[in-house]
Amino acid sequence: MLGRFLEYSLPTADIRASLAFYEKLGFTGVATGDVWPHPYAVVTDGRLHVGLHGVADLPPALTFVKPGLLKAADDLVALGIRFEIRRLGDDVFNELAWTGPGGHRLRMLEARTFSPGERRATDTSACGYFQEIALPCPDLDAGKRYFEGLGFVGMDEPDEPLPHVACTSDTVDVGLYEPARLGGAMLVFECDDVAGTLARLAALDVTPARPPAADGGRAVALLRSPEGTGLLLVAAA
Repeated sequence: MLGRFLEYSLPTADIRASLAFYEKLGFTGVATGDVWPHPYAVVTDGRLHVGLHGVADLPPALTFVKPGLLKAADDLVALGIRFEIRRLGDDVFNELAWTGPGGHRLRMLEARTFSPGERRATDTSACGYFQEIALPCPDLDAGKRYFEGLGFVGMDEPDEPLPHVACTSDTVDVGLYEPARLGGAMLVFECDDVAGTLARLAALDVTPARPPAADGGRAVALLRSPEGTGLLLVAAA
Protein backbone atom coordinates (compact mmCIF):
# COMPACT_ATOMS: atom_id res chain seq x y z
CA MET A 1 0.00 0.00 0.00
CA LEU A 2 2.64 2.54 1.07
CA GLY A 3 5.46 1.24 -1.09
CA ARG A 4 9.06 0.79 0.05
CA PHE A 5 10.31 2.55 3.16
CA LEU A 6 12.77 5.26 2.14
CA GLU A 7 13.84 7.18 5.24
CA TYR A 8 12.90 8.50 8.62
CA SER A 9 12.72 12.20 7.77
CA LEU A 10 13.84 14.63 10.49
CA PRO A 11 14.00 18.41 10.66
CA THR A 12 17.30 19.76 11.94
CA ALA A 13 18.51 23.29 12.56
CA ASP A 14 22.15 22.24 12.14
CA ILE A 15 22.69 19.51 9.57
CA ARG A 16 26.46 19.52 10.15
CA ALA A 17 26.01 18.78 13.86
CA SER A 18 23.47 16.04 13.22
CA LEU A 19 25.61 14.53 10.48
CA ALA A 20 28.67 14.50 12.74
CA PHE A 21 26.66 12.82 15.52
CA TYR A 22 25.41 9.96 13.35
CA GLU A 23 28.84 9.47 11.81
CA LYS A 24 30.28 9.04 15.32
CA LEU A 25 27.71 6.28 15.82
CA GLY A 26 28.97 4.50 12.71
CA PHE A 27 26.42 5.68 10.16
CA THR A 28 27.69 6.74 6.74
CA GLY A 29 26.44 9.40 4.36
CA VAL A 30 24.99 8.68 0.92
CA ALA A 31 24.73 10.85 -2.18
CA THR A 32 21.51 12.89 -2.29
CA GLY A 33 19.67 14.48 -5.20
CA ASP A 34 18.66 18.11 -5.55
CA VAL A 35 14.89 17.63 -5.41
CA TRP A 36 14.45 19.64 -2.19
CA PRO A 37 14.97 23.42 -2.02
CA HIS A 38 16.39 23.15 1.51
CA PRO A 39 19.66 21.58 2.75
CA TYR A 40 19.35 17.79 2.84
CA ALA A 41 21.59 14.90 3.90
CA VAL A 42 21.04 11.17 4.46
CA VAL A 43 22.91 8.72 6.68
CA THR A 44 22.52 4.95 6.93
CA ASP A 45 23.64 1.96 8.97
CA GLY A 46 22.64 -0.39 6.16
CA ARG A 47 19.13 -1.12 7.46
CA LEU A 48 17.89 2.34 8.38
CA HIS A 49 18.17 5.60 6.42
CA VAL A 50 17.79 8.86 8.32
CA GLY A 51 16.95 11.92 6.22
CA LEU A 52 18.19 15.19 7.73
CA HIS A 53 16.20 18.14 6.39
CA GLY A 54 17.32 21.70 7.06
CA VAL A 55 13.81 23.11 7.40
CA ALA A 56 12.16 24.04 10.68
CA ASP A 57 8.52 23.34 9.83
CA LEU A 58 8.91 19.74 8.59
CA PRO A 59 7.44 17.25 11.09
CA PRO A 60 9.35 14.00 11.61
CA ALA A 61 7.93 11.53 9.11
CA LEU A 62 8.00 7.92 8.02
CA THR A 63 8.73 8.40 4.32
CA PHE A 64 8.00 5.80 1.66
CA VAL A 65 8.61 5.73 -2.08
CA LYS A 66 6.01 4.36 -4.49
CA PRO A 67 5.82 4.83 -8.25
CA GLY A 68 2.36 5.57 -9.59
CA LEU A 69 1.50 7.91 -6.75
CA LEU A 70 -1.70 9.18 -8.40
CA LYS A 71 -3.27 5.70 -8.25
CA ALA A 72 -1.98 5.23 -4.70
CA ALA A 73 -3.62 8.52 -3.69
CA ASP A 74 -7.01 7.24 -4.88
CA ASP A 75 -6.57 4.01 -2.91
CA LEU A 76 -5.70 5.91 0.27
CA VAL A 77 -8.65 8.26 -0.10
CA ALA A 78 -10.85 5.15 -0.32
CA LEU A 79 -9.49 4.17 3.10
CA GLY A 80 -10.61 7.50 4.53
CA ILE A 81 -7.21 9.21 4.58
CA ARG A 82 -7.25 12.98 4.16
CA PHE A 83 -4.02 14.48 2.87
CA GLU A 84 -2.34 17.55 4.34
CA ILE A 85 0.08 17.63 1.39
CA ARG A 86 -1.07 16.48 -2.06
CA ARG A 87 1.33 17.50 -4.83
CA LEU A 88 0.65 15.53 -8.00
CA GLY A 89 1.40 16.71 -11.52
CA ASP A 90 3.84 16.77 -14.40
CA ASP A 91 5.64 19.88 -13.16
CA VAL A 92 6.13 18.94 -9.47
CA PHE A 93 7.88 16.23 -7.46
CA ASN A 94 4.92 14.06 -6.53
CA GLU A 95 4.34 13.91 -2.78
CA LEU A 96 1.58 12.90 -0.37
CA ALA A 97 1.59 13.46 3.39
CA TRP A 98 -0.89 13.04 6.21
CA THR A 99 -1.08 12.54 9.97
CA GLY A 100 -1.59 9.05 11.35
CA PRO A 101 -2.35 7.68 14.84
CA GLY A 102 -0.79 9.60 17.70
CA GLY A 103 -0.11 12.61 15.47
CA HIS A 104 2.73 11.04 13.48
CA ARG A 105 3.39 12.10 9.89
CA LEU A 106 3.38 9.57 7.05
CA ARG A 107 4.75 10.61 3.68
CA MET A 108 4.89 9.08 0.20
CA LEU A 109 7.10 10.16 -2.71
CA GLU A 110 7.03 9.19 -6.36
CA ALA A 111 10.78 8.46 -6.54
CA ARG A 112 13.94 8.14 -4.44
CA THR A 113 15.73 11.25 -3.24
CA PHE A 114 19.16 9.65 -2.65
CA SER A 115 21.37 6.88 -4.00
CA PRO A 116 21.16 3.47 -2.31
CA GLY A 117 24.75 3.56 -0.99
CA GLU A 118 27.10 0.63 -0.39
CA ARG A 119 26.10 -0.45 3.12
CA ARG A 120 24.43 -3.88 3.38
CA ALA A 121 21.29 -4.72 5.35
CA THR A 122 23.46 -6.99 7.52
CA ASP A 123 25.67 -4.06 8.58
CA THR A 124 25.21 -2.32 11.91
CA SER A 125 26.27 0.89 13.61
CA ALA A 126 27.83 1.29 17.04
CA CYS A 127 24.25 1.28 18.38
CA GLY A 128 23.75 -2.34 17.30
CA TYR A 129 21.03 -3.90 15.16
CA PHE A 130 18.27 -1.50 14.15
CA GLN A 131 14.91 -2.95 15.17
CA GLU A 132 12.14 -0.44 14.69
CA ILE A 133 10.82 3.08 14.75
CA ALA A 134 8.98 3.38 18.05
CA LEU A 135 5.96 5.71 18.19
CA PRO A 136 3.81 6.71 21.16
CA CYS A 137 0.18 5.86 20.45
CA PRO A 138 -2.66 6.63 22.90
CA ASP A 139 -4.94 3.89 21.48
CA LEU A 140 -2.89 0.81 20.67
CA ASP A 141 -5.79 -1.19 19.23
CA ALA A 142 -6.79 1.64 16.90
CA GLY A 143 -3.18 2.18 15.89
CA LYS A 144 -2.77 -1.51 15.15
CA ARG A 145 -5.87 -1.54 12.93
CA TYR A 146 -4.67 1.59 11.16
CA PHE A 147 -1.27 0.19 10.21
CA GLU A 148 -2.81 -3.16 9.27
CA GLY A 149 -5.04 -1.24 6.85
CA LEU A 150 -1.86 0.14 5.25
CA GLY A 151 -0.38 -3.32 4.73
CA PHE A 152 1.52 -3.92 7.98
CA VAL A 153 1.12 -7.06 10.10
CA GLY A 154 0.26 -6.16 13.69
CA MET A 155 1.29 -8.31 16.66
CA ASP A 156 0.88 -7.71 20.38
CA GLU A 157 4.19 -7.96 22.27
CA PRO A 158 3.19 -7.95 25.98
CA ASP A 159 6.31 -9.80 27.18
CA GLU A 160 8.92 -7.42 25.76
CA PRO A 161 10.89 -5.13 28.15
CA LEU A 162 8.58 -2.35 26.95
CA PRO A 163 5.22 -3.95 26.05
CA HIS A 164 3.97 -2.68 22.70
CA VAL A 165 2.30 -3.52 19.40
CA ALA A 166 4.75 -4.51 16.67
CA CYS A 167 3.66 -3.53 13.17
CA THR A 168 5.93 -5.24 10.65
CA SER A 169 6.41 -4.86 6.91
CA ASP A 170 8.95 -5.95 4.32
CA THR A 171 10.97 -2.74 4.60
CA VAL A 172 10.45 -1.27 8.08
CA ASP A 173 9.01 -2.22 11.47
CA VAL A 174 7.01 0.23 13.57
CA GLY A 175 6.39 -0.22 17.29
CA LEU A 176 3.36 1.37 18.93
CA TYR A 177 3.76 2.17 22.65
CA GLU A 178 1.69 3.74 25.37
CA PRO A 179 2.86 7.38 25.58
CA ALA A 180 3.72 7.08 29.29
CA ARG A 181 6.15 4.25 28.51
CA LEU A 182 7.94 5.93 25.63
CA GLY A 183 7.83 9.71 25.97
CA GLY A 184 8.37 10.42 22.26
CA ALA A 185 9.27 8.83 18.94
CA MET A 186 12.53 6.86 19.04
CA LEU A 187 14.80 4.68 16.97
CA VAL A 188 15.28 1.33 18.72
CA PHE A 189 18.48 -0.73 18.46
CA GLU A 190 19.44 -4.05 20.01
CA CYS A 191 23.04 -4.44 21.15
CA ASP A 192 24.94 -7.26 22.84
CA ASP A 193 26.53 -5.11 25.54
CA VAL A 194 24.92 -1.80 26.48
CA ALA A 195 27.60 -0.86 29.01
CA GLY A 196 30.42 -1.68 26.60
CA THR A 197 28.68 0.26 23.82
CA LEU A 198 28.34 3.32 26.05
CA ALA A 199 32.01 3.09 27.01
CA ARG A 200 33.06 3.03 23.36
CA LEU A 201 30.76 5.94 22.56
CA ALA A 202 32.09 7.92 25.55
CA ALA A 203 35.51 7.81 23.91
CA LEU A 204 33.87 9.59 20.96
CA ASP A 205 32.27 12.22 23.25
CA VAL A 206 28.81 10.67 22.96
CA THR A 207 27.08 10.37 26.33
CA PRO A 208 23.61 9.02 27.16
CA ALA A 209 20.77 11.47 27.65
CA ARG A 210 19.95 9.76 30.92
CA PRO A 211 21.77 7.15 33.05
CA PRO A 212 21.48 3.55 31.83
CA ALA A 213 18.75 1.56 33.54
CA ALA A 214 17.19 -1.88 33.55
CA ASP A 215 13.74 -2.49 32.13
CA GLY A 216 12.15 -5.92 32.14
CA GLY A 217 15.49 -7.39 33.21
CA ARG A 218 17.35 -5.95 30.19
CA ALA A 219 19.69 -2.96 30.19
CA VAL A 220 18.54 0.08 28.22
CA ALA A 221 20.15 3.42 27.44
CA LEU A 222 18.92 6.52 25.67
CA LEU A 223 20.97 8.70 23.34
CA ARG A 224 19.74 12.06 22.04
CA SER A 225 20.83 13.47 18.68
CA PRO A 226 21.43 17.21 18.11
CA GLU A 227 18.05 17.55 16.35
CA GLY A 228 16.36 15.86 19.32
CA THR A 229 15.82 12.32 18.05
CA GLY A 230 15.86 9.61 20.71
CA LEU A 231 17.93 6.48 20.06
CA LEU A 232 17.06 3.68 22.46
CA LEU A 233 19.68 0.97 22.99
CA VAL A 234 18.26 -2.28 24.39
CA ALA A 235 20.36 -5.23 25.52
CA ALA A 236 19.87 -8.38 23.45
CA ALA A 237 17.66 -11.00 25.12
